[in-house]
Amino acid sequence: MPLTNQKVVCLGGGHGLAATLSAMRDLTKEVTAIVTVADNGGSSGRLRTEFNSLPPGDLRMALAALCSDDDWGRSWAQIMQYRFTSDGPMDNHAIGNLLLTALWDRDGDPVKGLARVGDLLQVVGKVLPMALEPLDIEATFNINGEMKTVQGQIEVAAARGEVSQLRIIPQKPKATPEAISALNQADWITVGPGSWLSSVMPHFLLKEQADAITSAKAKKILIFNLPDPTTSEEYADLSLTDHLQFVLKHLPNLKFDYALVDLSINTNNSGFEKLVNSCGGQVVAFDLAENDQTFHHDSKKLSLAFRHILQENLLR
Repeated sequence: MPLTNQKVVCLGGGHGLAATLSAMRDLTKEVTAIVTVADNGGSSGRLRTEFNSLPPGDLRMALAALCSDDDWGRSWAQIMQYRFTSDGPMDNHAIGNLLLTALWDRDGDPVKGLARVGDLLQVVGKVLPMALEPLDIEATFNINGEMKTVQGQIEVAAARGEVSQLRIIPQKPKATPEAISALNQADWITVGPGSWLSSVMPHFLLKEQADAITSAKAKKILIFNLPDPTTSEEYADLSLTDHLQFVLKHLPNLKFDYALVDLSINTNNSGFEKLVNSCGGQVVAFDLAENDQTFHHDSKKLSLAFRHILQENLLR
């Protein structure tokens, strides 16, 4: 049984958003995913280039994450995620990517195509793109005093140095109207976890959506990444304070209620906790990691954390 019928909007992309959606799916049927559309690598990048369409990969993962935990849902989630292996042009294409691209190519309506696939999969909630056109991420890095600008999600993820500027291209894309409506009606908004520059930050760079996040009456949860000293992922070697300061650099008026972190992170007497408090929020720590050997969020543990936060507010 769902814990609540409150409306929850989850923003992000990739595996981090998928973990959040799988966790929230067990707590409410009113889940809306708003997904980044800047992927330019792998199967998604190839389909995006060939059909001038949205990159389908992160949207596919969100749909799979919202499939019900029953025979039908598990089966379709596996089908959507299935990738071909061949020596030809189909190599590494995921079935879900091809299905979404086919519907978009036929109907010319990304939101309608996502809804049709959602109905087929019988997903809990719905999935929306943050924009109706593919976006690109452009970042300027300070590398030993030399400024270097790179464009593209894959290229930004591989770049090194201190990030001084981050932009989305085109500069003023139109947000998906249904996404703005969902934010305006939400009881809860979550952001993250995920690649900070390519999955989290784009939601704060799209002005219309950023304004909707800031003005929304919903309670807001920022979910921070687990520390991973072995990763080469962009922005990974910086602290939680650095991550939050980068958000506030682009959205200084942001107020939120909870900063969700893993128990392994010591925030006592830290600048991070003071910064969270200055944004109107509190730090909440839970065991969130899949295990001691990985640095990915476990959806079941995330669900327990969300349940605690939601129940705490329902009892007030």
